[in-house]
Amino acid sequence: MLSLAKNTNLLVMFLLELGVLASVGYWGFTVGQSLLVKLLLGLGAPALFIAVWAIFGAANGATIPLTGAARVLLEVLWFGGGAAALVMAGRLTPGIVFAAVYVVNAVLRLVWNQ
Repeated sequence: MLSLAKNTNLLVMFLLELGVLASVGYWGFTVGQSLLVKLLLGLGAPALFIAVWAIFGAANGATIPLTGAARVLLEVLWFGGGAAALVMAGRLTPGIVFAAVYVVNAVLRLVWNQ
């Protein structure tokens, strides 16, 4: 049963990663004034987040994998950025829920040494 919970927690982590990209893209498409700005922000912001995650955070393929406090800082900025993007796009409740799910997921990963 614990194995199922651990695997589910890893799935939630992956879904949160996708959620960050969706949140940042949503933010970009909602804050821009013109179509060009909306496209630049809506596509560029997720691209930037993808690049940062690929370089420093990807579980099995990071170019420069971070550990310890640096990893914690990366995650807080990455997932906090997703939550903040929702809030800045006027979606306060989803932003708060996103942040809360991340905190629970992070605590469980720490407890379960994932």
